[in-house]
Amino acid sequence: MAAHDQGDDLRRFSGPHESTIVQVSIDEALEQNWLDIWYQPKIDLRRKCLAGAEALVRMQHPQAGLLWPEDYISLLDDDGLTKLVEHTVLTTLRHWTVFADAGFNLRLAINVPAALLPRLPIKALVAAHRPASDNWPGIVLDVTEDQLVRDIALTRKIAEDLKACGVAVAIDDFGAGYSSFSSLRDLPFAELKIHGSFVKNCATDVTNAAICQTAIDLAHRFGSLAVAKSIDSIADLQALMVMGCDFGQGALVAPAMPKDRFLDALRKHMNRPNASQPPPTDNAEHVA
Repeated sequence: MAAHDQGDDLRRFSGPHESTIVQVSIDEALEQNWLDIWYQPKIDLRRKCLAGAEALVRMQHPQAGLLWPEDYISLLDDDGLTKLVEHTVLTTLRHWTVFADAGFNLRLAINVPAALLPRLPIKALVAAHRPASDNWPGIVLDVTEDQLVRDIALTRKIAEDLKACGVAVAIDDFGAGYSSFSSLRDLPFAELKIHGSFVKNCATDVTNAAICQTAIDLAHRFGSLAVAKSIDSIADLQALMVMGCDFGQGALVAPAMPKDRFLDALRKHMNRPNASQPPPTDNAEHVA
């Protein structure tokens, strides 16, 4: 839903949709099946294998075409955002079973606004809809750094409560906010995701390299994993591997793609003559 009672908002889109006014309604999007979940692979940089994927919402609008969340997210009120996140969680849990049935045990991540954590029934949703498989590795909620530190005590309580049902919290876009090390110490986070602006040119930019190395070391000191976002060059990928970064994602690794195309890509790789086969109880699938 959006700010008006009818649940619709109008917006003039720029770029390819310039001068096009469209209506955005989460209720209508759900009823008309406009929402789709795409997946961007997350690679284990040490083992050179697929460790998971980030679930990303796309809206196929009848007038404006394919929309990214940034195209319409600002139009939604808390009720609309809640419905969007709940739909994403349920769809991602359902898709995990599809991937698992095809032989791929992936840990999937979902972006969630921190302000919604207190009102989202994540624990109840997971309890009611989690996969029946004993091999389910749980899901990760990516929450941006600047949002997490606004209420450390509440965030910690929610994170600890969710952990019991297989849901972990990751600090997203680390470095873009202004959190102190002491505040991070009080957050039980599973992953530290380094902002793409610092990952870019980390192989040649001394400052970016220092920030990435500090973030990686910090994550490890807290017993967590470091994830580099928006990797788009081989040089940066190699530099991150030398730094000891655990996971990576970005255009160089693989772009986000619809569920069926993502699954087809996994199957095609596994059918290559020399493709590595994943061990049956491992949470990662080899892609290199």
